Amino acid sequence: MKKAAFVAVVGRPSAGKSTLVNRFCGGKVAIVSPVPQTTRNAIRGIVNREQGQLVFIDTPGRHLSEKKVNKKLIDISDQAMGDSDSILYVLDSTRPPGPEETEIAAHLVPHSEKVIAAINKTDSDSADSDLTRTFLAQHLPAVARDRCFAISAQTGEGMDPLLAALFDLAPEGEPFYDEDLYTDQEVDFRIAEIIREQAMNRLREELPHALRVEIADAQFDGKKITPKLWVRSFIIVERESQKGIVIGKGGAMIKAIRLAALKELRGIFDWDIELDLRVKKG
Repeated sequence: MKKAAFVAVVGRPSAGKSTLVNRFCGGKVAIVSPVPQTTRNAIRGIVNREQGQLVFIDTPGRHLSEKKVNKKLIDISDQAMGDSDSILYVLDSTRPPGPEETEIAAHLVPHSEKVIAAINKTDSDSADSDLTRTFLAQHLPAVARDRCFAISAQTGEGMDPLLAALFDLAPEGEPFYDEDLYTDQEVDFRIAEIIREQAMNRLREELPHALRVEIADAQFDGKKITPKLWVRSFIIVERESQKGIVIGKGGAMIKAIRLAALKELRGIFDWDIELDLRVKKG
C-alpha cells in the first residue's frame, strides 16, 4: 500500500519554506522573495514518488505583529497545521533563534508527534546548525534528533533523507491528486503570483508589499501548433502616488517587471504567452 499525506510547512518569514517546496516539487509552485511574508495563501505543492504522494502546504511566515493582516496569515498557518498529517518546521540556521522562533516552537509543542524539523541554509558561511539544534532540543524536546535534518533548499543538500523521513511518517492511503500534477493552483492564480513576485523583488522597500495583482482578462488559443495565451493584468497599489513608482521613468520599471514575469511564465507553461501589464489604484 502506498502512502499519502498533507504536510504543513511552517517557519519564520524568509526561512526558505517556498524554496524548499519548489525544490521538492521540481517546479515553480511558490513565489520566492526576500520580502517578509511574501506567501499570503496556503500554497499546495504535490510530490509523487514510488512511496506515494505528499502534498506540501506552504504557509505564510509567522512573525510577531498585531496588524490585522498578520493575524489573518497566522490563522492560515494554524489551520494548515491542524489539518495536516505532518508538519515540516523550517528553521533558518543563519539567524539566531529569537522571540518569533520561540513562539512558533510553542505552537508546535502540542503537535510534536507529527513534527519534522529542517535546519535550512546550512550551505551558508554564517550558518550555525549547532545553535539551531540546541534550540530545538530545549523548546521541542519531544521531536527526536533523528527527525531533525540539516539541509540547503537552495542547493538540494540533505533533501533526500528529509523527504524519506516525511514518507516514513505518512499514513497509508490513496493519492489525493493525479500523479502528473505538481500543484493544484489555477492558471490565473499562478500568473498573478509570478507577476507579484517580480514586482516585489524589484520594488523592495519602495512600496509596501501589500500590492496585489489582478488578472483582468485571459484568452487561450489551443488550435495553433504552439498554443497561445494572452493575458491582461494589473498591478494594484494603495495610493495614486505609488503608480509612478511601479511604472518607473519612461515606463522602465513596469517593462522590467513584465519581461521578467514573461520569462518565468514561459518556463512554467508550454505555451506562447503575451502579457499586457498595467498599474492602477485599488
